Amino acid sequence: MILVTGASGALGGLVLERLRGLEHVVAGSRTPGQAGQAARLVDFDDPGGLAEGFHGMETLLLVSAGYAEDDVVIARHGAAIEAAERAGVGHIVYTSITGAGDHLSYTLAHRWTERRLMAGSAHWTILRNGLYSDLFVPYAANAAATGELTLPIGAGRLAAVAREDLADVAASVVTDPGRHRGRVYELVGDQAVGGAELSGIVEKLTGVRPGYRPGTLAETRAFLSELGMPGWQVPHLMSTLSAVAGGFLDGTGGDLADLLGRAPRPAHEVIAAALTP
Repeated sequence: MILVTGASGALGGLVLERLRGLEHVVAGSRTPGQAGQAARLVDFDDPGGLAEGFHGMETLLLVSAGYAEDDVVIARHGAAIEAAERAGVGHIVYTSITGAGDHLSYTLAHRWTERRLMAGSAHWTILRNGLYSDLFVPYAANAAATGELTLPIGAGRLAAVAREDLADVAASVVTDPGRHRGRVYELVGDQAVGGAELSGIVEKLTGVRPGYRPGTLAETRAFLSELGMPGWQVPHLMSTLSAVAGGFLDGTGGDLADLLGRAPRPAHEVIAAALTP
């Protein structure tokens, strides 16, 4: 039996789509009524109920619950792993973050979770996911509307990855976990995208090439703060943009193509699909 957490989320939902039709797959969600198939209540903020949710499962896809402060995320992941071990889950597959992301403000909880898994009683596989190509979509949409691309990454570039590719890999790993026991996979895109590339993508969509103005991190921080984002969210996004600008996230390669058995989806296809009516 396989349980996929975060069934109502974007990545977990995509994984479940790929596993549809397999009788031994269960969706885990804090809102199981919205999961769309055989589902159990799995709420990381209710540690006492997690063991029951994991009961009878052989493999667990632990989709990271990273949308909070570090202490909250660590508590959630720690409770989930402890409950899975108590329930007798044999193999935990965890969606972490790329090894190149150690400069990001939200990486600490991922690395803590990796270390906890490695010290635990269950077998494990770690999927170090790269940053999604979707990161560029709002900037491309604004450029298409205004004719100007403003993105505070200077000459930096990002080896962005399609969420769909990460879902393909996760689905493949959880259906044959023994092959991937004790492995840490780096899953980043094979093409790095920066301001120039993004401007070219918008030109293909609109026929007009927007001018690229790198802008500054200070301008971006002020803009994001005005949007009323949660206090923890602004520094997370700022650290992402800063790391891209500093050239820390442009490394391509890794294990993605080998695990997919094909070339990864190019970032320009993901962006174009999001912007095309």
